[in-house]
Amino acid sequence: MKNIIKKPIISEKATDLSEKFNRFTFAVDRMANKIEIKNAVEKLYGVQVTEVRTMNYGGGKSSTKYTNRGIVEQPSKKWKKAVVTVAEGEAIDLFNNF
Repeated sequence: MKNIIKKPIISEKATDLSEKFNRFTFAVDRMANKIEIKNAVEKLYGVQVTEVRTMNYGGGKSSTKYTNRGIVEQPSKKWKKAVVTVAEGEAIDLFNNF
């Protein structure tokens, strides 16, 4: 089975969401759907997931590098983010579990 959850995203915005609305943010596999993400979080952390939101990033505008061989353009890295809402009264401790 492929590894669906790659890593938790710990930023100021993600921490604020987890404290106020009980939502946790993860970088996930680009090919995973919401049901697979829900099952993976429930199995890994032992919590009940009520909602999953996903966002795709990257792949659009390319970055330009000026090298001695000329101008090289690279597309940005593609990745997927999932915001998982956990049931009321439950929480995920990201600093000890991963």
